[in-house]
Amino acid sequence: MGISPSHEVSAWRPAVPGVVEVFHARFTSYAYPMHVHDAWTLLIVDDGAVRYDLDRHRHGTPDDTVTLLPPHVPHNGSAATPGGFRKRVLYLDTTRLGDELIGAAVDGPDLRDPVLRRRVGQVHGALVRPGEELEAESRLTLIGERLTEYLRGAAVRPPRPDPVLARRLRELLDEYVVQGIGLAEAAGVVGAHPAHLVRAFSGAYGIAPHQYLTARRVDRARRLLLDGLPAGEVAAAAGFYDQAHLTRHFRKLVGSTPGRYARGPYARKSSVR
Repeated sequence: MGISPSHEVSAWRPAVPGVVEVFHARFTSYAYPMHVHDAWTLLIVDDGAVRYDLDRHRHGTPDDTVTLLPPHVPHNGSAATPGGFRKRVLYLDTTRLGDELIGAAVDGPDLRDPVLRRRVGQVHGALVRPGEELEAESRLTLIGERLTEYLRGAAVRPPRPDPVLARRLRELLDEYVVQGIGLAEAAGVVGAHPAHLVRAFSGAYGIAPHQYLTARRVDRARRLLLDGLPAGEVAAAAGFYDQAHLTRHFRKLVGSTPGRYARGPYARKSSVR
């Protein structure tokens, strides 16, 4: 069956380690034939529902379900509701989930976990915003840990306090405020598992690593704006992807746009645009 013009498809490869592809789509009547992928398929459905066959067993995607399809195992897919479905998919390589988990995923591909469902949605929210790669990488690392524990039948572990590790990551983030540093790279520097690193930092400071880095960048931007640097130049000088990226976070943390902030009574107005 062909794809009609009313269907919507968007795909891209983000600069996040382990993510082969991001795929967002809305289908009304299109049905996938049996096929395979060489990557893990992490799927959430936002509207409607999907039915599919995996290893000769029928499955579906009710509310709050996170579906994880293993690589190399044939599956199909079609709408389970009259209006079709809208889905968001992450294709992940084996650095995120190993081949040893394939059997468990075949046995139980649909996970009823509202918290996990929300977290997968948050990763997608970060991936559609340029400049939020650290947030996406951090959230995806914790998701990968939770999926692995599900597939291995292990209990989800509470975070373990590790103030020394948290301080080492904070020092790294302070050092790389402008240029940024990926979670995998930071974990390599301090010699810790990425998931443990995120948990240690969040537990020690009550804020995720990407939130801390963004706050440091906004502080830097405030000082540069008060020095009279134009907002477009401030964005790059403070480590933001572009001026829109700066404005979004500046408004969230300061309650003002960079332009209005820079028009204060004590700002150097000669260079403000």
